[in-house]
Amino acid sequence: MLISVIFTTYNSPLWLEKVLWGFDAQTDQQFEIVIADDGSREDTRQLIDRFASATDRPIQHIWQEDNGFQKCRILNKAIVAARGDYLILTDGDCIPRKDFVSVHRANAEPRCFLSGGYFKLPMGTSQSITREDVESGRCFSKAWLLDQGMPRKTNFMKLTVKPWAEYWFNRFTPTKSTWNGHNASGWKSDAIIVNGFDERLQYGGLDREFGERLVNLGTRPKQIRYSAITVHLDHPRGYASEAGWALNHDIRNTVRLEKVIETPHGIKQLTTA
Repeated sequence: MLISVIFTTYNSPLWLEKVLWGFDAQTDQQFEIVIADDGSREDTRQLIDRFASATDRPIQHIWQEDNGFQKCRILNKAIVAARGDYLILTDGDCIPRKDFVSVHRANAEPRCFLSGGYFKLPMGTSQSITREDVESGRCFSKAWLLDQGMPRKTNFMKLTVKPWAEYWFNRFTPTKSTWNGHNASGWKSDAIIVNGFDERLQYGGLDREFGERLVNLGTRPKQIRYSAITVHLDHPRGYASEAGWALNHDIRNTVRLEKVIETPHGIKQLTTA
């Protein structure tokens, strides 16, 4: 089964490079990378070209002109371009642990999507991570993170739970199984049926809305937040707005109340425009 790993980026080449290091170090090598670029500058393209020339991994760079926050539109373009039957979606600020792809592959089931989590890092720790830290797995170590200044009161459970206990933590966590943009996966065929992401949506819950339509389709969410691990690099969120949150809330409310499956503003509209 060929897997397509899709993640978005926007003018963050330093963070993107760290994420690419993580995917280059995966134990499972049977996947392609699809970078959904929402209008980044030339330095991002140059970074991707350098990385592509230094690896045998298939990489697609899907770029669109910068026209404000258009994450859903570039994600839809990436889904269409993806060659894999199975899609893992994450973000260009989330470094995957080396077993990330293999965990998603092992847990994939028909008519099911997987819901992972992330471990959030402060800015200083995010900046300090080197390629060796990623490849050795040090940046996923509680001891290393404490040495880098993480507060001792931090909940390190996602990083420290033993493999034999992951199943029980995944099963009994009170956190809902939702489609999380930083760590989720499912079948491309299901994404096509629901017409991809709703391109009206702005920052704030857009990934959850996609997952809610998958649930309306009959796709069952499955929790893997203690098994598929990423560390989330810190960054500002200048694209967040109250108006965007309000719009997203109204759309999601309609999806829940009317059991909407197919968005009227998705992949079909993109391909016929």
